[in-house]
Amino acid sequence: MYSALKLALDEKLFGQHLAKEVILKAITGFVNNPNPKKPLTLSLHGWAGTGKNFVSQIVAENIHRAGLKSKYVHLFLSTLHFPHDHQIKLYKDQLQKWIRGNVSACAKSVFIFDEMDKLHPGLIDAIKPFLDYYEQIDGISYRRAIFIFLSNAGGDLITKVTLDFWKSGKAREEIQLKDLEPVLSVGVFNNKNSGLWHSSLIDRNLIDYFVPFLPLEYKHVKMCIRAEIKSRGNAVDESVVQKVAEEMTFFPKDVRIYSDKGCKTVQTKVDFF
Repeated sequence: MYSALKLALDEKLFGQHLAKEVILKAITGFVNNPNPKKPLTLSLHGWAGTGKNFVSQIVAENIHRAGLKSKYVHLFLSTLHFPHDHQIKLYKDQLQKWIRGNVSACAKSVFIFDEMDKLHPGLIDAIKPFLDYYEQIDGISYRRAIFIFLSNAGGDLITKVTLDFWKSGKAREEIQLKDLEPVLSVGVFNNKNSGLWHSSLIDRNLIDYFVPFLPLEYKHVKMCIRAEIKSRGNAVDESVVQKVAEEMTFFPKDVRIYSDKGCKTVQTKVDFF
C-alpha cells in the first residue's frame, strides 16, 4: 500500500511536498491501524489546479482498485447534489441516508466532497455523528471509512505564506505543516464561504488533517505538461513543453511566480500542439 501510494504521488503530483507527506502518512497509518477510533477525515485546501482532485483520485484508487468508478467511492459535488439553499433540510436527511447505506454495504467506503466552498453553511454538520469517536451508530461502525473534503477556501492564506517565504529568500520546501495548518483551520472556520463556517467538525477537532496545496510555479507547470504528454504515449518535446507553459498566466503581476490556474488547463492546451 505504502509503496504504491508513494509511487503514484511521486509520479503524478508536482510541487506539493506538504500534501504528499501528509497524505502518505495519514492514509497508510489509517489503513494499517487494526482498530481506528474514528474515520479518517482530510480537508484539502488550495487554488484550482494545484492537485486536490488528483490526490483524492489517487487515494480512492489505492483503497479501491476501480477508484472513482468503484461503487464504494462516492463523489459529491456541491453545485450538482446540493444546489438549492431552501432544501437544506432535505439534503441533510439524504446525506445521512446515503452515508449510512453505503457504509453498511462497505465499511471502507470513501466519500469525497468537492466544491466545499460552494456548500451551504451548516449542511456538512449533518455528517458529524459519522465522523465522531463512536464505536457504532445503530449497529453500524463508521471507523474504517474515509472522508475527504476539497476546497478552494484558504487558497489566499496559503498563497500569502508561500509568497512570504519566497520574499524572504527561503525555499518553498522549507514550508512546514505547522506554518499553515493553524492558519488554515481558523481561516476556514471563520470564512462564510468555506462550507465549514463555524462548523462543529472543526470545533470538535473531527478533521484529522488540513492539507495545504501550494500555488504552482513555472517549473511545476512544465512538470505537469511533460506528464500529460507522456500519459498520451508521446515522446516529450521540450519546445512543445515551453510553448504550452508560455500560454499560462502567472501572478502576482509584478513578479509572475505562480500559475493562475495551477495545472488545470494543461490538458486542453496540450491539445493545441
